[in-house]
Amino acid sequence: MSQASAAPGALRGGPRLLERLEGLAMMAMALAFVWFATVPPFNGNLFALLLLFFAPDLSLLAYLAGPRIGAIVYNAAHTYITPFALAAVSFKLLALPAFSFAILWIAHIGFDRALGYGLKYASGFSDTHLGVIGGASKRSE
Repeated sequence: MSQASAAPGALRGGPRLLERLEGLAMMAMALAFVWFATVPPFNGNLFALLLLFFAPDLSLLAYLAGPRIGAIVYNAAHTYITPFALAAVSFKLLALPAFSFAILWIAHIGFDRALGYGLKYASGFSDTHLGVIGGASKRSE
């Protein structure tokens, strides 16, 4: 097993590549939808779009409480479940700003997956389901 997939349970080979390509596709679709639909509150405002695109990364602050808490909070903010639920509810309620944020949140998760930033294990920020970030584990296994 290569060092790049040394995290416990990490994907490798073709499945890892497919997961990253799926993330890229999800990001492209979601960004195109938000940008070209000129969905409020953006209406072409690139600064607002970028600000909300990176908002899920505020979950990284939870790592200040340790790797276990950090992984729990980061994973909660980086799974598709919550933004898809928010999109469904806000679509039903015609709450367009919340719907827009949900779509950007989905785009952000796709972006992270495309870059290889997967869901985290409690063993440390670098250990993800897509392998070890940076290619080498900091653990001395």
